[in-house]
Amino acid sequence: MTPTTPTAPATADASLTAARARSDLLAATIDDPSAPGRAGLRVLTGDRPTGDLHIGHYLASLRSRVALQDKGIETYVIVADYQVITDRDAIDNVRRDVLSVVTDYLAAGIDPRRSTVFAHSALPELNQLMLPFLSLVTDAELRRNPTVKDELLASDRPLSGLLLTYPVHQAADILGVHGTVVPIGADNLPHVEQARVVARRFNRRYAAGQEVFTEPTALLTDVPLLAGLDGRKMSKSRGNTIPLRASADETAALVRGARTDSERLITFEPERRPEVANLLRIAAGFLDRPAESLAEEIGDGGAAALKRVVTDAINDGLRDHRRRRAELVADPAYVLGVLREGNARARSVATSTLATVRAVMGMAY
Repeated sequence: MTPTTPTAPATADASLTAARARSDLLAATIDDPSAPGRAGLRVLTGDRPTGDLHIGHYLASLRSRVALQDKGIETYVIVADYQVITDRDAIDNVRRDVLSVVTDYLAAGIDPRRSTVFAHSALPELNQLMLPFLSLVTDAELRRNPTVKDELLASDRPLSGLLLTYPVHQAADILGVHGTVVPIGADNLPHVEQARVVARRFNRRYAAGQEVFTEPTALLTDVPLLAGLDGRKMSKSRGNTIPLRASADETAALVRGARTDSERLITFEPERRPEVANLLRIAAGFLDRPAESLAEEIGDGGAAALKRVVTDAINDGLRDHRRRRAELVADPAYVLGVLREGNARARSVATSTLATVRAVMGMAY
């Protein structure tokens, strides 16, 4: 039989299968305090500060970051402020947004004594690492990245060089602080796969096979991707989110305005009733319950009962977060101090990384 070249979907499926196997093994290592190699794990995670964090961030990432920290895994959290300008012109509120994001990190339970929170722009070494890293990827590889492809399809603006090289930014962020664990959803897997390629090629091409960089592993989350209150993709720019800074009354008003449908019996049918299913997922996430059983409990209570359950679940689930957040907002000097200390700590690591890179490349003068 003549061998055939794998199709793109088949290749993608195989890549996801392999990534899930690595993720499962990594998760088992994290959960076993005596596992070999566990002590050397380092998490790199973070967000673009394009506005206030919302409940999607809380359910999908903030809680898991705190859990990793509490399990004793060294954690670095980047506020990727330079990445704000990959696809937008205005940065008027970037400082406010950065400090708002840090405030929510701390309110969620990120402990600056055990985790390092830092801003991208405070570590110029990460940007210098991009130069050798860019030599390791092709234009075609960058254009195949889903983030770049989606922006090309969704926007009528020219593709900036910054957005085109977005996957390499992320590789520099991860490898610059020697991150080995990257918690993500499956939709972001291509970014970690690109970082693995960069690490592998650098070691082979410039370091004569020496392991300067360990290939990072994606820790895949099982949290479903939540839609916004209008049924579209949850996005700060669309205004269809519930910000973590929202009050209980503001949350109730936002949920009341959420899209549902005309059927009175509440059922969990994601394909047929996506808006209802999305609200059920939100409530289930905060209540740590299956969405199906929640739907059965609400029964023929209709959209009004569903929205009451969702509102109560969010407000109860965020009560402690909001209390801590209010205390932090009242002490902005503390929040800024946490960020500056994290910047110094992370920069020390990135500086050492860059020195090693220059040495193995014969560029230490």
